[in-house]
Amino acid sequence: MELITQLIDFILHVDRYLEVFVQNYGTWVYALLFLIVFVETGVVVMPFLPGDSLLFVVGAMCGVGLMSFPVAVGVLLVAAILGDQCNYSIGRYFGPKVFQWEQSRFFNKAAFDKAHTFYETYGGFTIIAARFMPFLRTFVPFVGGVAQMNRAKFTLFNVVGAVLWVLGICTAGYFLGSFPWVKANLDKIIWAIFLIPGLIVLFGAWRARSASTSA
Repeated sequence: MELITQLIDFILHVDRYLEVFVQNYGTWVYALLFLIVFVETGVVVMPFLPGDSLLFVVGAMCGVGLMSFPVAVGVLLVAAILGDQCNYSIGRYFGPKVFQWEQSRFFNKAAFDKAHTFYETYGGFTIIAARFMPFLRTFVPFVGGVAQMNRAKFTLFNVVGAVLWVLGICTAGYFLGSFPWVKANLDKIIWAIFLIPGLIVLFGAWRARSASTSA
């Protein structure tokens, strides 16, 4: 329970933790940023790390001179791209082993064929959009690998999504993070960044389920 409390505190006050880390360890903060983003995007069991809020706070800290914007963005980009590639590779490796269970209730050849078709048709948009969705950005690359999405196609959209995600949110933090109102309400902004995309996903899933039920 204490670990969960500490994690929530870190997510909500990531700016304070990062500032203390920079003061104590200097440039080692870039290694920490790489680790957090890589683990969030590359390890399917760690979807709760503060991706969006971290990027915004990093941008804001760069804006006041605590970190280098080009170095931070470069490190985060590499971490985001490699993380998704790792997650995709894990799914691609385990997918065939799982879907060969023809009699399994959840993992069967028919489900694989549907997932493969979906990712070949809509995978690009899904990969890019998922970058901005907490939890989904951790699972979408893995499922893309399980569905055996074409690797070259996945890599292209992985890179495009990472650039839009990292550069977009870091830039927003860089220019907006120094505003007094933003500083005073950063915890609320972090909550909004964390919750709003999740609520949108849940609403979309509810609409889709309602539509399929009524059809």
